[in-house]
Amino acid sequence: MLRCEECDYKYDLALAGQVSALARHYVAEYAEPLTSDPAALRRRGTPQLWSPLEYACHVRDVLLVQRERLLAARRSDSPVTEPMGRDERVEHDGYIDQEPADVARQLHDAALLFAHGLDRLGPEDWERTLSVPYPEIAVRTLSWFAVHTLHELRHHLLDIRRQLEHA
Repeated sequence: MLRCEECDYKYDLALAGQVSALARHYVAEYAEPLTSDPAALRRRGTPQLWSPLEYACHVRDVLLVQRERLLAARRSDSPVTEPMGRDERVEHDGYIDQEPADVARQLHDAALLFAHGLDRLGPEDWERTLSVPYPEIAVRTLSWFAVHTLHELRHHLLDIRRQLEHA
């Protein structure tokens, strides 16, 4: 994956060393939409789209899962990571029933944890690999992994904003 057509994100591996700061920046942008009307945050525009609150919960969990994957790649050579169960989490963790202010705080904390892990990488660590299950099963470097996580943050912020514009 080199580019996301939907959000026009380009996977620029030269950004890997900046993802820590950029992740903190993008997650801060989630705070404002999460102060919107709770009913609008819980409303799905269509049945197949998650609500803005569900997207925010998803991003929080992505950051936590990605942190664990990052740590696994530091512990062992080319670990195989499991799918996070993204669709199942929506129901299993009750995303729709969570409090937006709590989710905003948790998102911030998850971004700090993920960024801290990135900040501890040395120059040689960026080429360490792990097997990732999404968007397809592939062996990826930590550079790609960091840039992909940044894409998740940007893309889903766009999803949230689009839905709230039409609420």
